[in-house]
Amino acid sequence: MGHGRTLEYPKTPVNRVNRYNQRATYDLEQIHTIINTSTVVHVSFNTPDASNPFPVTLPMVGVAASFEHPSASLAEPLDVYLHGYVSSRLMNLSRNAGPQNSTSSPPPTATDGDGTTAQGLPVTISATLVDGLVLTLTPNTHDVNYRSATLFGYASLVTSVEEKVWAMEQVTNSVVRDRWRHTRVPPDGAEMQSTSILRVKIVGGSGKVRVGGPRDELKDLKREDIRDKVWTGVIPVWECFGEPVGYKGVVQGDEKANRVENVPEHVREFAREMREQNEKYALAAVVDTSQD
Repeated sequence: MGHGRTLEYPKTPVNRVNRYNQRATYDLEQIHTIINTSTVVHVSFNTPDASNPFPVTLPMVGVAASFEHPSASLAEPLDVYLHGYVSSRLMNLSRNAGPQNSTSSPPPTATDGDGTTAQGLPVTISATLVDGLVLTLTPNTHDVNYRSATLFGYASLVTSVEEKVWAMEQVTNSVVRDRWRHTRVPPDGAEMQSTSILRVKIVGGSGKVRVGGPRDELKDLKREDIRDKVWTGVIPVWECFGEPVGYKGVVQGDEKANRVENVPEHVREFAREMREQNEKYALAAVVDTSQD
């Protein structure tokens, strides 16, 4: 990055946070960190089916990364790669909207922050991490400590074998760090054919973060009768990664499917680090007074 610059997504009518805008963030690093820390992201899109007026939202596994600049940090502009089945509705719609289909109608386009043109299926990607339940004097002021991120972009199928394999590695390692090289790789022909990878060219995004304790209204704080009988505080919440458990299933007869008795260090260490990291953040969020 150099010179201590902080890159942000430009504020537009699409991504601007209006309510509780003091919680808003447009910082690339913070938003991309939320996306990559979330085990599951939710991808929303519209379908051309006139009989179905409802937007579709799918839980998916994805990662913010850059094939063109593999060493790019989370503080830099990134694409989002999504992993899915080759004939799923989202993949088919992206295939039809992508620039590789020259017989289709002109696909939707938009200009992103660096002046280049994005092309493909419009999608919205969102992720939320819950860090605490905030209990106050009255139901109306109850709240949640959380980190959320929303990205807007255009999805197209990855057709390059090199980029596809690279993206599959990034997605795999986003689930469990360093998992790819500890498995049977590369994917075989059948796996490559049955799996599609979407590259989402991000054109905008925003995040929202809430930290701290209860923020009751003065009218309730002045009432000693209420304060004497209603407990207020925060229940910290974090995603807990437990101790890894080896698979006990069999292949044929009584032959074990899992022959590796000891949990690999990369698996055990990942679970431990995530458990400690999530707990540490949730507890710190309780006493964070930066938004008071």
